[in-house]
Amino acid sequence: MSFVTHVECTVCGKAHEADRLLTVCEACGQMLAVRYDLPAVARAVTKDALRARPSGMYRFRELLPLGPDESPVTLGEGGAPLLELPRLAAHLGMRRLWGKDEGQNPTGSFKARGLGMAITKARTLGVKGLMIPSAGNAGGAAAAYGARAGVPVAVVVPRGTPEAAIAEAVLAGAHVFTVEGSIATAGRLTAQVAPRLGWFDLATLKEPYRLEGKKTMGLELAEQLDWETPDVLMYPTGGGTGLVGIWKAYAELAAMGWIQSPQPRFVAVQAEGCAPVVRAWEAKAETTAMWENPVTHAAGLRVPGPFAGRQMLRALRETGGGAQAVSEGEIVDAQKLLARVEGIWTAPEAAAALAGLIRLRTRGDVAPGDRVVMVLTGCGLKNPPPSLPPAVHLEGSPDEMLAAVRRAVGA
Repeated sequence: MSFVTHVECTVCGKAHEADRLLTVCEACGQMLAVRYDLPAVARAVTKDALRARPSGMYRFRELLPLGPDESPVTLGEGGAPLLELPRLAAHLGMRRLWGKDEGQNPTGSFKARGLGMAITKARTLGVKGLMIPSAGNAGGAAAAYGARAGVPVAVVVPRGTPEAAIAEAVLAGAHVFTVEGSIATAGRLTAQVAPRLGWFDLATLKEPYRLEGKKTMGLELAEQLDWETPDVLMYPTGGGTGLVGIWKAYAELAAMGWIQSPQPRFVAVQAEGCAPVVRAWEAKAETTAMWENPVTHAAGLRVPGPFAGRQMLRALRETGGGAQAVSEGEIVDAQKLLARVEGIWTAPEAAAALAGLIRLRTRGDVAPGDRVVMVLTGCGLKNPPPSLPPAVHLEGSPDEMLAAVRRAVGA
């Protein structure tokens, strides 16, 4: 059965009927969220019963907006490992550090969770087609899940989006369009064009179901830490769906009595060249303002006007967290450090979380004994570092090649 009670505005509280196509609040135009009968969920499922279920995000079905007979559009998303990082922890002078490796999802990023859930509901509610603005990973995921669902997809990306992300969407049959500007430009175009096509606009947090898919990161994380919460959660922040989703997951689990400890301190990490959340946090503002001329090679962080700015700032305030900007050089260095020390090739967006943690450790804002989780939002295959040392070419006699190898490895 479904435990959804209604869909609610996160600002004015207006209730909307579930099971119909919704975008933003009909009263104030703000972000919507799905609400559940949480006491009924707690009675219907136990931690022991959950433990026996197969891996994947739909093992949390009671906390997802699926109808009784609704089959999800799935490629096996969810179940991303929580990897302890002892060598990196030692390098940073810490005792406990984990990375939740969302790069192991289908399509290589956490976007698989949100788009899988959003497209599941869109198909059920009878959309004709889907149009999505993207910095790269979301467009690829939308194309893949649209193909799986048999629903046509159009993707609008800024010119300069990583070629691998565009190729992923094209290969899955999406119609891909590039525009000058940022994802905000792509979002404005999508908002104008999609209704005229009779297609649905899947922009970040302008429908309530993508959030529910991203929320499963928090549900998994709680279970993986034996229903305890970490002290600090480092989150690389662009549109912010995952940050708000994990915050929502912990709140729902607390209401069910499944976790007793407080929420972790959420830290939103952004690039210095596009940091609207950091700027609003430092100004003690209620919401974010548009960031002019956003610049960063971490495409997923190049979101100058996040729709959920108000909700992200509330999560940071309520958890005693904060926001940190990092430089392009710090992002690249963190990407290389994580690969060299722990063997994880993560996306530059995800590496920003480590760069932010290094800043906080240097200032003493994270203590050596703090239990810290970094959300590694995607794999690095689609967007390698801009500069890497060249491979050493071997030639000549075996002795000459051996000498070259010895010079290279320092033996």
